[in-house]
Amino acid sequence: MHILFVCSGNICRSPMGELLMKRYLQSTNIFVSSAGTIGLPSHPIAAHSAEMLNLVNIDSSAFRSRRLTKQIAESADLILCYEKKHCAAVSQLAPAKMRQTFLLPDFANLCQYCSQAGMLDRYYTVESRIRAVIASAFTVRPMVSVAEDIPDPVGKDRQAFYQAACSTNFALKQIMTSIAKQ
Repeated sequence: MHILFVCSGNICRSPMGELLMKRYLQSTNIFVSSAGTIGLPSHPIAAHSAEMLNLVNIDSSAFRSRRLTKQIAESADLILCYEKKHCAAVSQLAPAKMRQTFLLPDFANLCQYCSQAGMLDRYYTVESRIRAVIASAFTVRPMVSVAEDIPDPVGKDRQAFYQAACSTNFALKQIMTSIAKQ
């Protein structure tokens, strides 16, 4: 399974999502990456994003950004975006991936609903539980609250990056808690 995080420049939010999720999924065979809709190819992670990751002992010094391509999108099994405009960009670039593309907080809400409704009980691996949420999303979506974008902190102060990091981590923890086998 390949999980792809998508934001605009792939230097602030999606690298945090990628590197945090890699930590959460380190004991699995799930591949995690990120890209940006307007990507800044080979650019290092933003200093404040690196600082946020350093707070939880994640070294981001080797990270380099990349621009989202059709091939990258089509290689993903789950695409988690930071803004609705990123979801739209993915669906325009790779229309076949529409059903696997979600706003990050929206997917977290879907995971929580599916878990609480017992819809994941018969699945035993993290991958199979994620796939079950994706497969159920169309049916379940009307039952979950509407999620908001995670705002872009680029060009803003440290507090804006802290908020983006907290929002990202909150959604990832919600996903991981929901898909953990009880």
